[in-house]
Amino acid sequence: MPNTLKFTNRKYVIGGIAICIIAIYVIRLFALQMLDNTYKQSADSNAVRRDVLFPSRGQIRDRNDSLLVYDESSYNIMVNMMEQHGVDTLEFCKTLGITKQDYINKMLDIKDDKKNPSYSRYKPQVFMTQIKPEDISVLREKLFRFKGFYVERRSMRHYAGSVGAHILGDVGEASENDIREDFYYQNGDLIGKLGVERSYEKELRGEKGVQLMMRDVRGRTLGRYKDGLYDTKPVPGKDIKLTIDIKLQELAERLLQNKLGAIVAIEPQTGEVLCMASSPTFDPQRMVGRERGKYVQELTKDSMRPMFNRAIMGAYPPGSTFKPTQGLIGLQEHIITPNTSFSCNHGFEMKGLHLNCHSHPAPLSLVPALGTSCNAFFCWNLYRMFKDREHFTSQDEAMTRWKDHLVSMGYGYRLGIDLPGEKRGMIPNAQYYDKYLKKWGPLSVISISIGQGEVTATPLQIANLAATIANRGYFYTPHVVKEVAGGRIDPKFSEKRNTTIDAGYYRYIVAGMRSAVMKGTCVNAAIPGIEVCGKTGTAQNHGKDHSAFMGFAPMNEPKIAVAVYVENGGFGAVFGVPIGKLIMEQYLNGELSSESKSQASEIQHKRIDYSAQSMRREREKERQKKAARENKRRKQN
Repeated sequence: MPNTLKFTNRKYVIGGIAICIIAIYVIRLFALQMLDNTYKQSADSNAVRRDVLFPSRGQIRDRNDSLLVYDESSYNIMVNMMEQHGVDTLEFCKTLGITKQDYINKMLDIKDDKKNPSYSRYKPQVFMTQIKPEDISVLREKLFRFKGFYVERRSMRHYAGSVGAHILGDVGEASENDIREDFYYQNGDLIGKLGVERSYEKELRGEKGVQLMMRDVRGRTLGRYKDGLYDTKPVPGKDIKLTIDIKLQELAERLLQNKLGAIVAIEPQTGEVLCMASSPTFDPQRMVGRERGKYVQELTKDSMRPMFNRAIMGAYPPGSTFKPTQGLIGLQEHIITPNTSFSCNHGFEMKGLHLNCHSHPAPLSLVPALGTSCNAFFCWNLYRMFKDREHFTSQDEAMTRWKDHLVSMGYGYRLGIDLPGEKRGMIPNAQYYDKYLKKWGPLSVISISIGQGEVTATPLQIANLAATIANRGYFYTPHVVKEVAGGRIDPKFSEKRNTTIDAGYYRYIVAGMRSAVMKGTCVNAAIPGIEVCGKTGTAQNHGKDHSAFMGFAPMNEPKIAVAVYVENGGFGAVFGVPIGKLIMEQYLNGELSSESKSQASEIQHKRIDYSAQSMRREREKERQKKAARENKRRKQN
């Protein structure tokens, strides 16, 4: 009896366990079928191929609707790892014009999860991008021999000319960082790298579409998944209109040929950049296609740095173009009046310190001091300000006020132009000199009053100052994009930015800059029938001086403000003034006079020798000139 009972109990236990197991399987099956779609999705992903449909990129036009950048057909070489086998690697590389190592590296990159997070051996992968239509026909004839490789139609950028490279920028393959930071991009996708192509990437790129295709167990395409029910169409990128006048841009780039430097022109009433040239430059037409990488390497190795946008990245001593700011600060802080005069004995001199100045009548008040670009006047102005204890409790307070005024005029920080890479320049403060000079006073830093010493600015900041003076005390953030189709530009570009200087004081600066054109250092900036205002800048350098100019016109209804900066160009009147005049004349009159055309051609073909040997010669000449001036001064004393 006990054995029978034990057997019966065991039967019930085993039966119970079996029932539990069956119940678990039933519940799990129900969950899989009714509640959990994971397995279905996994099955679908193996049976469905997700093809990305790429949008056309937005066009770029100038302010007058000239087409500058648009898409044209190109092709990618794609590879399906499931199908890719038995390929004659050497023959394949020969067909594509690449090395075996290039092939190996590309295959490794495709399979690298970090560089290509979306990698799947079931999905087509990009092997090579931006192949031009004229090259693809030869490749297409031979590609059928290489199993797993095929051609995919895409688009590539076409730049209508070689002008405006630093503004337009270029596109290239998305980097590992690009892919990691934005899930929109996958390996082989194109992204803006420089200029407007980069800063307006999201507007220009559009939105990808998707097409789902059924496939069998061998990966062969069977047709559209559910008749395209879940497909989405690509959304084209938005077209962009620039503020740039391409004819003015062409002239600016021509005038900078054979030189290092930059030209920036701004419409004062809007902050729209009319032209922005940096020299040397590069050809955007060569920044597309299979040769892009090789061309970028050439540019990167070039010691003249053609990819460096000097207009917004070059931090230069502004020289005498800085003097108007010092006059304004002196007036605002009641250090000087419009009638205050200072003597100039061929420069500023005190306690053994001498800052040289060219010969001109003296003493001078503010307006003629600007017209003749007198160094001594502005040195005395700063010296008095830093010594003033009636208005300032300390030298540090005076310097803080000095810097605050300059910051309000757009110096010492990034203006916020809609281009990547802008630099802020340098406006020192008391803490800076406390750190590097320990004990300092007005004479230690007196050269900053004439745009030398530690003061630096970008050509964009200098042009913006010209626009601020033209507006009598305010400016708009400079920008290169005028319109985005179906959208709006950043509201900050339409916000008026006032300086800390009373508007009434600007009339004296305007009068001084007008005097410079009528009978001072800028006489060669005069344009018949137009009241031009200007200011030269001769910025001292270790070699030959830099040649600078800023100006605007017409005086009372300003339509253009311009800055010119030519490295090692000598006096401001040598290159800065005539180039500035030609830019203003072209924009205001729509063309150059016969005489101006000849002048433009002459400037275009003037070459500055930037070789190391030439720079050493120039430094030695400057050293000898400085020694001669010192000897002459000692004899006079």
